[in-house]
Amino acid sequence: MPAATSAALAAIPPPPGNAFDLGPLTLRYYGVAVALGVLAAILLARRRYAARGGDPETVDAVALWAVVAGLLGARLAWVSTNLDQVIERPIAVIAIWEGGLAFFGGLLLGGLAAVWQLRRRRASIADFADAVAPAIPLGQAIGRWGNYFNEELYGTATDLPWALELSTGELVHPTFLYEMLGNLVIVAVLLAIGRRGVVHPGGLLLVYGIGYGLLRFSLEFIRTDGNIFILGLSGNTYTAAGVLLASVVALVWWQRTTPAVRRASGAPTR
Repeated sequence: MPAATSAALAAIPPPPGNAFDLGPLTLRYYGVAVALGVLAAILLARRRYAARGGDPETVDAVALWAVVAGLLGARLAWVSTNLDQVIERPIAVIAIWEGGLAFFGGLLLGGLAAVWQLRRRRASIADFADAVAPAIPLGQAIGRWGNYFNEELYGTATDLPWALELSTGELVHPTFLYEMLGNLVIVAVLLAIGRRGVVHPGGLLLVYGIGYGLLRFSLEFIRTDGNIFILGLSGNTYTAAGVLLASVVALVWWQRTTPAVRRASGAPTR
């Protein structure tokens, strides 16, 4: 049996569709996956923040602002690199159910909204950062399944046994699956590091930045969704490298300038 045929028999099948009916409602798998990811992230962050002496309701309040700002930032970042689609079809600006959320844009705007809310509430930024650090990649891991149902963010052609079969019959790298598994590894690493206390309070979020920056940098070499290239590399490759390097530098500085003993919840933080 030819290799390509063998791969096709073992490949991940194409999605059955991108939506399903629930009574009179039509729900899109992408939206459901994103919503479930957000919910899982909030639940984990609440538990971890409470264990640090914080009020779990603070997580709910901050998450509301961070999620809304994050979705806006993610969509604006996507629109900024897909202006041709927006010009031809203006409704695409708000059609997030079709996909098109740039994670780095969402992380930036969502993070700024979270810091703003934490300062307003005089809550510990360090404790909150440690609480949400593993929650973010957990949410990402779940949300990435939305890309599978939308048939987007896949990789280059491959004949590996775990290839993803598109509705066109093409076999490609399932980069959504690679990122999902990578994010779960990041969650496990962050939980282990947090238990050992090797990173000073507040620094766990920077460890996440290192882990995700490295993961995303690696995957960009086989992803095919880039539309802005500089010297042969996609814009997201440079962004991921920047996040990785900035997180490394910031973590080294944080470890040198902050005390190793956890502050009490609500105490001033850097």
